[in-house]
Amino acid sequence: MTQTNERTLPIKSRFIKNITALTAALVALVLAGCPAVGPDYVRPDPVTPAAWNSPLADGLQAAAPDPEALARWWTSLEDAVLSDMIGRAVTGNLDLQSALARVRETRAQRGISQAGYYPSLDAGASASKSRGSAASGTGATREFYATGLDAGWELDIFGGVRRSVEAAEADLDASHADLGDVLVSLMAEVALNYVDVRTLQMRLGVAEANAQAQEETHALARSRYEAGLSDELAVQSAIYTLAGTRAQIPALKTALESAKNRVAVLLGEAPGAVHAALAEKRPIPVPPVSVAVGVPANSVRNRPDVRRTERALAAQTARIGVATAEKYPKFTLFGSIGYESVSAGDLIDSGSRVWQYGPRVSWRLFDGGAIRQNIEVQSARQEQALRQYQATVLGALEEAENALTAYVGEQLRRDSLIVATDAAEQAFKLARDQYQAGLVDFSEVLIAQRSLLSFEDQLAQSDGTVTANLIRIYKSLGGGWTPLSDADIQQEQALDE
Repeated sequence: MTQTNERTLPIKSRFIKNITALTAALVALVLAGCPAVGPDYVRPDPVTPAAWNSPLADGLQAAAPDPEALARWWTSLEDAVLSDMIGRAVTGNLDLQSALARVRETRAQRGISQAGYYPSLDAGASASKSRGSAASGTGATREFYATGLDAGWELDIFGGVRRSVEAAEADLDASHADLGDVLVSLMAEVALNYVDVRTLQMRLGVAEANAQAQEETHALARSRYEAGLSDELAVQSAIYTLAGTRAQIPALKTALESAKNRVAVLLGEAPGAVHAALAEKRPIPVPPVSVAVGVPANSVRNRPDVRRTERALAAQTARIGVATAEKYPKFTLFGSIGYESVSAGDLIDSGSRVWQYGPRVSWRLFDGGAIRQNIEVQSARQEQALRQYQATVLGALEEAENALTAYVGEQLRRDSLIVATDAAEQAFKLARDQYQAGLVDFSEVLIAQRSLLSFEDQLAQSDGTVTANLIRIYKSLGGGWTPLSDADIQQEQALDE
């Protein structure tokens, strides 16, 4: 046995030496440098105007917004309840949790692609027993036993693996941007629905206050009718005006309940979960005096949906290289070592040892044009991704322009409503006093009172719309998230390793 081991040691040593030398040579070939096939990605430069088309007024400034302030824009509204709601949404929203799961999925997909850099190693063992036909042979029973290790390594000479990893990296970046897009939309939706709650509370208060004032007007009309100073028409007019105002109250309460329930669901909680926190009537959050909106290029640069489509374009560009690599030969190192024997007792003897190693080359010479067509498929998808990116940039600019215009326009409307509301209130007081003095008809009181209710309700809605339009500006600027820095990406990669 000793002599057998001595004879086999040089064979094993030569095996290891040769396979090591061959591996080193091929690794050097790969590292030295075959460039990856397929197009290299070049980030597109979005075409944006130098300045906003909408005039900047009413506090809007062209100064670049502070990134940290933009990421936490809701704090500028100085509403503690709103800040608490947004904090709860970040931890509980179901769409956000789904986006986080997608990030984990794409990170794992990147790991699968990176596994192509490394060799594979399989271990196996088998035992079989067979009997031949006595009519056609000896009819003998045979046993066969085998165990061993099989290794294989496909060398990435033409960069197919490198391109697949490049695509996976871009997909991971896109999933991070998608998470940011969900965050931006979530923050805006929570804030918008919160503003709806406060607006409806204010409108409900206006309606209830006007109903009370109209009850007093009705009492005044009835008393003058009973004193013979007025006719029944005034009384009936006061009744239908009061009833019309009361009819608005249930609809406002229904809308208020719906807005509260919507906030709860956005927080990932059951309807009714935020009713206690929103029970107290609070004013509509007031926009800050000045708002920095930067220039159009800032909006495009900050928005996560634009970055997501740009990263999707990068991933699709890399997939053209993956498809192109199929045109070229595949170089594989393979090797196996193990034992084979017709007797279980002799399986691990030195004489039962078997091994083989060497390089393998395979090259698909004919496939009916499938590879060429797949390259065309990936190229067409790249063009689609480019058009989607360009469309996203245009949509981002459109959304921002509309939000800026709406914000300025609503403030002008609100200023006029303030004047109209003050005048309507004075007109109602004058009409009521003159009616009591018998100087005007009761219809003048009703007209003035209905106008006051209308303007007060419109003013409450306008207050909410101004703040809502500011929220839409922050959303259009990409507020609510911060792109990952290089340090963040390196830290994430270290955690993966």
